[in-house]
Amino acid sequence: MTTTFAELGLSENRVQLLEEIGFVSPTEIQIKSIPLVLEGHDIVGQSQTGTGKTAAYSLPILDGIDTKNPSVQALILTPTRELAQQVATAIKDFSNERRLYILTVCGGQSMERQIRSLEKGVQIVVGTPGRIIDLLERRKLNLDQLRWVVLDEADEMLSMGFIDDVKKIMQQTPEHRQTTCFSATMPREIRDLINQFLKSPVTVTITPPQVAPSKIEQRLYFVPRGWSKLKALQPILEIENPESALIFVRTKQTAAELTSKLQESGHSVDEYHGNLTQSQRERLVQRFRDGKIKLVVATDIAARGLDVEHMTHVINYDLPDNTETYIHRIGRTGRAGKNGIAISLLEPIDRRMLKQIEYRLKQRLDVTQIPSRSEVEAKRLDKLQTQIKETLAGERMASFLPLVRDLSEEYDPQAIAAAALQMIYDQNSPAWMQSDWDVPASGAPKPVLSKGGGKYSNNKPNRYSGSKKPVFQQRG
Repeated sequence: MTTTFAELGLSENRVQLLEEIGFVSPTEIQIKSIPLVLEGHDIVGQSQTGTGKTAAYSLPILDGIDTKNPSVQALILTPTRELAQQVATAIKDFSNERRLYILTVCGGQSMERQIRSLEKGVQIVVGTPGRIIDLLERRKLNLDQLRWVVLDEADEMLSMGFIDDVKKIMQQTPEHRQTTCFSATMPREIRDLINQFLKSPVTVTITPPQVAPSKIEQRLYFVPRGWSKLKALQPILEIENPESALIFVRTKQTAAELTSKLQESGHSVDEYHGNLTQSQRERLVQRFRDGKIKLVVATDIAARGLDVEHMTHVINYDLPDNTETYIHRIGRTGRAGKNGIAISLLEPIDRRMLKQIEYRLKQRLDVTQIPSRSEVEAKRLDKLQTQIKETLAGERMASFLPLVRDLSEEYDPQAIAAAALQMIYDQNSPAWMQSDWDVPASGAPKPVLSKGGGKYSNNKPNRYSGSKKPVFQQRG
C-alpha cells in the first residue's frame, strides 16, 4: 500500500499544495523522516543526493514556521552556492504562505543586499558556512529565535574544509534548537559533530536504488562543440521516432522553451508542470497513455505524477546531478519485461557525472554518434515510401489519375512521381532540416572510468519541478 503525504502528519494545506505541483508519492527518506521532524526529534539521515531529503526536512519545518514572526527560525547549511539555490527553490515550490520570506546567503553575492533583507525580516536562511560566519561576525544575522538547523550534505562540507565553520555556527545557535544532519557517508569527523551538537538523534538510513534494469539500452550523445542541445536532439528524435518518451530537464524555464521549440518542429509534445490543475494533469496523462501525445517534457519533481505503463524512451536532455536520480529516471522505461531506451545528451561539464554513473552501474557506457544528415534523410524517405504504399492501396488515388495523364503528355511518368515526392518531402521537412546541421566528424572524447567512486558534488543548478509561480516573496 502506497503511503501518502497526508498520512505522514503534514497539514492539509501542505498536502493540497503538494498535489497541485504533482508531488504525490513520498520517497523512503520522506516517509521515515517527516514524522520524526514533526515530533521534534533530532535526526541523522544517511542518504545519497537525489533521494528527496530536501522535502524530508523542509516540509515539516514549513508547517511549523510562524509567518507572523519576522525573525530567523530555520537555518539550512549547504556546501555550495548551487545547492543552496536549489534548496531555496524547492522550499519556494513547497510553500504558498504570502508572509514567508526566504533568503539565500552565499559568497559571490552582494552582502549589503543580504543584510538589508535580514533587516526587513526573514524566517528561513539557506546558505554556505563562509557567508553565514561573515554575517554572524558582523552581528547582522540574529539566531536568538532559531528553532531548526539543517546540515545538508555534511560530508561534502567536511571535504570542502567547512567543518570548523559549521562548528562555529552551531556554537552560536540556541540550545533548544532542533537539528537535522544529512550525510551520504559518516566519517569520524561527522560522527564527532553529531555527538557534540545533536540531542539523542534518531538515525534514518536509506537503501540506494538498485542498478538499472538489463532491458534498458543506454545511449549517450555528446553535443558537438558550437551546437545547442536542441540542435543535437532533433536528428536523434527523427531516427528514434519514439512511441512515447519522457524528456527530463533541469528547470521549469527549460521545460517551457524546449516544449515550444519541439512543437514548432511538428512534434506531438506537451509540458507537464505544477501550474496545471488536477483535471488538466489527468487529461494530459490520459492523452499520453492513449498515444495522442508522444513526448512529455518535465522536471524530476513534476514527472512524479506521470506514470505510464509502457514508455519506450527516456531522454535526459539535462543530465541529473546524481547517480540515483539517473537510475530512477531511466527506470521509467523497460518495465514489465519490455525493452526500453534511455538517451542522454552530454556536454563537457557532464564528464564527471558520467564517470560517477558508470561507477555506480559498474559498466562502461558507449557514446553514440549523432545521426548524420544522410541517415536522417534516409529515415524520412523510408517513412515516405511506407506512406506511398498505403496511399496506393486506397481509393482516393483514382481522383488524381486524370492529372497524371495530362502531365504524362509532356513529362515522363517517373519524373512526375519524383517531382510529387519531392514536393511532399520538402513540405513536410521541419525548418531545422533546411539549415546547416552537418554533424562534425569527431565528437567529444570519452571520459575514462576511474577505479574510485567518490560522491558527485552538487555543483549544478537544480532541475527542480513544476512551473508554479510562488506567491510568497524571496528576499535577497
